[in-house]
Amino acid sequence: MNTFKTALLLTALTLFLVLIGARFGGRDGMVLAFVVAAGMNFFSYFYSDKLALAMYRAQPVTREQLPRAYQVVERMTQRMGLPMPKMYVIPTESPNAFATGRNPNHASVAVTEGILNLLDDEELEGVLAHELGHVKNRDILTSSIAATLAGAITMLARLGWWASLFGGYGGRDDRERGGGAGALFMMILAPIAATLIQLAISRSREYEADATGAHITGNPYALASALQKLDAYSRRLPMQASPSTAHLFIVAPLLGRDMFANLFSTHPPIAKRIERLTGRAPIR
Repeated sequence: MNTFKTALLLTALTLFLVLIGARFGGRDGMVLAFVVAAGMNFFSYFYSDKLALAMYRAQPVTREQLPRAYQVVERMTQRMGLPMPKMYVIPTESPNAFATGRNPNHASVAVTEGILNLLDDEELEGVLAHELGHVKNRDILTSSIAATLAGAITMLARLGWWASLFGGYGGRDDRERGGGAGALFMMILAPIAATLIQLAISRSREYEADATGAHITGNPYALASALQKLDAYSRRLPMQASPSTAHLFIVAPLLGRDMFANLFSTHPPIAKRIERLTGRAPIR
């Protein structure tokens, strides 16, 4: 299923770029857009994980540098029959974590300094088991590509907007046909489309990773406790994150209070996740 989702995302990216190329450049624009799409697909498949890690200045660490987390991950991967992923630390006190990579043999797990300071050993084990659940469920490639695709769509929308300000690609005739209005429409629509792509893959996969992590550790209450702590502390110390990559993290780094933000949230509510893990709503 996740292989199908990945193919669907890459196809969607290709079609989107070709349509944009046709809109602003006619036949030549379509050809150019197809070439760009092929390059984007190649980059998304092989380098989307590296882009996400670089975006948050994640630093690779060895077993000697991070023995506490390394021991947990080594133990969990043996139980799950997974290769040992690369480990990274993100230099921020905001507590969070994510997994990325194109398959279990090329997986990476990143944790923030804040999460290492906040959680006890059982809670950290629950979080790392959740991230390895993403690896085991093979949804890390889909989510990594979605991050790249969402960023690309938003970038293209902005380029279209700037092009319309300076006459568009079709000159005066294009403007008379409403090129500027079309670019404005794309700038409004594209970020929403990008968010909808994230929504399509993110909410169910968080529940699945929670269930996998709880099953592997045999301690759903530790993961539930970790989620409650992460939710509370990430609000006090919000993480500076890109909306296009917010869905990668175990808890959303960009949580809003208004209805629009909640509508487009890339994560299920923490209370619902805790209720699924423990069978009862969290105590506030």
